[in-house]
Amino acid sequence: MRSKTLLAAATCAAMTGMGGGALAAETATATLHDPEMNEVGTVELEETPHGVLMSIEIDGLPEGTHAFHIHETGTCEPPFKSAGGHYNPTGAQHGILNENGKHAGDLPNIHVTGSPLKLEVLADEVTLKDGAENTLFDDDGSAIVIHEGPDDYQTDPAGAAGPRIACGVIE
Repeated sequence: MRSKTLLAAATCAAMTGMGGGALAAETATATLHDPEMNEVGTVELEETPHGVLMSIEIDGLPEGTHAFHIHETGTCEPPFKSAGGHYNPTGAQHGILNENGKHAGDLPNIHVTGSPLKLEVLADEVTLKDGAENTLFDDDGSAIVIHEGPDDYQTDPAGAAGPRIACGVIE
């Protein structure tokens, strides 16, 4: 039993980059702002063997269901159209439920029921690694955008989610 425990601990350490493992974590941060440029949250991003783990903390957005996406351009000038469309390096259609989708930046809706909201999401089609085809650090960067309404998970190109109410450049 002890050897299984040690093997599990060693595997976990290697996967998280602890103990000198080959998969040292790459990290990034996005500070979310509303259209008045008030800070309303942060997203901590960490490279994993299965994509980018996003740890989200939001405080100050209206209650309700909101679309949550990675957008293609690392610029957040209100009303946040400067962030461009959803991050989509493969040219896919939009939507988790679309049989021809999804964009790499399509993520599950978030449900704000109070403040602060804390959650984690795995973005399994992106990376923080420089030079990779699906890196969030391409020539013009990337941003996290939260929309006023929910993503319907199928309407191309953006899920009929409404105006953008928060944005943060991934740095």
